[in-house]
Amino acid sequence: MCGAKAGGPDLAGVDVANETIIQGSVTRNDEPVNGYVRLLDENGEFTAEVPTSATGQFRFFARPGKWTLRALVPGATVDRQVVATQGEFTEVAIAV
Repeated sequence: MCGAKAGGPDLAGVDVANETIIQGSVTRNDEPVNGYVRLLDENGEFTAEVPTSATGQFRFFARPGKWTLRALVPGATVDRQVVATQGEFTEVAIAV
């Protein structure tokens, strides 16, 4: 399941050692922002999109490697490059 649940990321039942997880939050002036986050591969091709939760959080399960996160919120689009590793969280804070 993609997307973080409202109230915080819940990983109950997820074998984190066998997953590659990219998660984080989108904020403006330190306040959560409602919008979408896209996951683009190393060639800039669209892979997935999730809405942010009420607290601005998002989550993707992906393969290890280089990715671009694109936050799409009213009045702003921000890209952030990340490198994800299996068995580790890639935690990303995106300020717009």
